[in-house]
Amino acid sequence: MKIKIDALDKLFSRYIRNRDRCCQRCGNPKIQCCHMHSRRHQNTRFDPDNAVALCFGCHQYLDSHPIEKIEFFQARLGGQGFDLLRARAQETGKIDREAIKLWLQKELNG
Repeated sequence: MKIKIDALDKLFSRYIRNRDRCCQRCGNPKIQCCHMHSRRHQNTRFDPDNAVALCFGCHQYLDSHPIEKIEFFQARLGGQGFDLLRARAQETGKIDREAIKLWLQKELNG
């Protein structure tokens, strides 16, 4: 099931691309936002630890090689950081989309 990308997703993607500046796997400057845990996990949908800038090729590669994707994020976050992210992804509850939007706008506008 494909999840619709909304305005907040676009804002978050811009934040991640600004933060990382290039593909964090190969260095390509043409990038997009890649999530470790799918956007259907609301508690980590807008979590900066759950996302990284990747080029289209690296994004496609890691999405089709889940073990390598896990290893990539574990190396990036460390073992404990990765485990905490996984725990957050499994939590349920309503997120405050307005607060997330305000935080992202503040981060992007300096």
